[in-house]
Amino acid sequence: MEATKNGKTTVGDYLLTRLRQLGVDHMFGVCGDFVLGFCNQVIESGMEYVGTCNELNAGYAADGYARIKGLAAVTTTYAVGELSALNAVAGSFAERIPVVVISGSPTTEDQRKQPLLHHTLGDYSIPFKIFSHVTSAQTILNDPESAPREIDRVLSVCLTKLSPVYISLPADICNAECAAPDPNFKFVKEIDVDSQVLEECMEETLKMVEAAQKPIIIADMELIRKKLHKQFRHLLEKSGFPYVTVMMGKAVIDEDHPQFIGLYEGNRSRAYVKDRVENADCIIYLGALMTDFNTGGFSADLKPKKLITATNDKVNVKFHSYDNIPLATFMAQLSERLTKRDPENLDIKRAIYGCVHKPARYSDKDDGAEKHAMKKGEKTTLRRFFDRVSDFLQPNSVVIAETGVSMFSVAETLLPKGCDFIGQIFYGSIGYTVGATLGVAIALKNTDREVVLFVGDGSFQVTAQDLSTYIRNNLKPVVFLINNDGYTIERAITDRHPLYNNIQPWAYHLLPYVFAGGKDEATKGAEVFTEDQLDDVLENFVPKNRKEGRMSLVEVHFDRMDIPSSLAAAGESMAKKNQIAK
Repeated sequence: MEATKNGKTTVGDYLLTRLRQLGVDHMFGVCGDFVLGFCNQVIESGMEYVGTCNELNAGYAADGYARIKGLAAVTTTYAVGELSALNAVAGSFAERIPVVVISGSPTTEDQRKQPLLHHTLGDYSIPFKIFSHVTSAQTILNDPESAPREIDRVLSVCLTKLSPVYISLPADICNAECAAPDPNFKFVKEIDVDSQVLEECMEETLKMVEAAQKPIIIADMELIRKKLHKQFRHLLEKSGFPYVTVMMGKAVIDEDHPQFIGLYEGNRSRAYVKDRVENADCIIYLGALMTDFNTGGFSADLKPKKLITATNDKVNVKFHSYDNIPLATFMAQLSERLTKRDPENLDIKRAIYGCVHKPARYSDKDDGAEKHAMKKGEKTTLRRFFDRVSDFLQPNSVVIAETGVSMFSVAETLLPKGCDFIGQIFYGSIGYTVGATLGVAIALKNTDREVVLFVGDGSFQVTAQDLSTYIRNNLKPVVFLINNDGYTIERAITDRHPLYNNIQPWAYHLLPYVFAGGKDEATKGAEVFTEDQLDDVLENFVPKNRKEGRMSLVEVHFDRMDIPSSLAAAGESMAKKNQIAK
């Protein structure tokens, strides 16, 4: 952004400057007439505009980008565009992802007079009212003088609450003159911690922790959202305690950590993990978000009398609550003041040997574990596929799993060092990962980190168009398309009338060729039916595409009801809860 001669700027440039200052280098969106002026400013500012095939995927891409970069922005036109993105924004709201929604709206004069203008609904305030339910702050920038304050206000809320915010930018305001940004403005202000409350909290916490003989730590989503990976590692080092993650906390740190025992999901957990957590005499639950998938359909047996929970700004110790204590502060105090235990005395069976899907080098230490050598002509099964994939995954990758078979399988797959895991585990909108993968890959475009997506055929059909945006932007994710002939997660709930769980089969592996223009045979994906075909693809096809800078789409065929036991249990639980006859 360049200031005008009188030291001022424009409203659109002010917003873009603030976003750039906060680390946003890309803008996702679909342009329309009311936002075209702002889109021109985006490109002229030096920010990279990433156009998508539809607004829903633009929203999903922004969500994925924010999970890597800490903040993202998406822009659409008024009503028809923004309402198409609404579901993605709702998902970000549920999952606590900071996304700035910028809607180009009709001019201030049109908003005042409200003519029956195209894209409108008669009442021009309807989109604003709708978005007020799925964002934590909203503003209409209808006054250039107050626009800088409003922009700073909503961005502060976005970063403080880790939640989407909504900015309506009238078409005649984006180029209106306003004050330049204050370089000293602080977007996130520290919580004022009452030292007496903190001391009382820590005294009660330490009394409980020090008396425990079988303590354990549960790591959840807020550790990842608040980027407290280093602080969590430090706490483990200082305590010696074993820990588990729930689904939303998966891969908060390296999963080969000597104190990591596995994934806890209530009754769906492996027997040792369930027993070790639920029979602990002190459970420290960090960054808790106790959703149904995080708790095995609310089957987690975490008794309050032995539970300490710490979230973004509150700590609960047994039945007492301490407000305005940040999670980072609580963890730092605990690390500093507790007595370290010897992990050898704390019943720790490492996840590297117990995880359902793990690299072959760990399999011989697990009684009855299948070897990973692929057999010629043997039909692929889900178990064998993810066993083999656990050897294939590269360190420092970002592994993205779609709701359903993919998510439940990856959850019990041991990830290599430095890997991040992304899935929309709470909101669970199918198709999310196709757009999210775009955002992640854009965020990591200038790095050597690989992006690996696992997505089912049914979910893929919802958002498939933006596979073409991967190609357009020269992205090279590895996409494993789990083809099990329909909506398998729904079949796990009920398949009484299969019609609603069936989908039209596609030649998925040919879509990269189609989206690349249908001229280059090398852009085609691969199709896998047998174990030896899978081996060939992982050993030759994917490495060749990596070397040549292309994405890889691998379509792998499975039987319809080849599903992990945890998903089968989840299906039974959902059928019972929703009173659905099998």
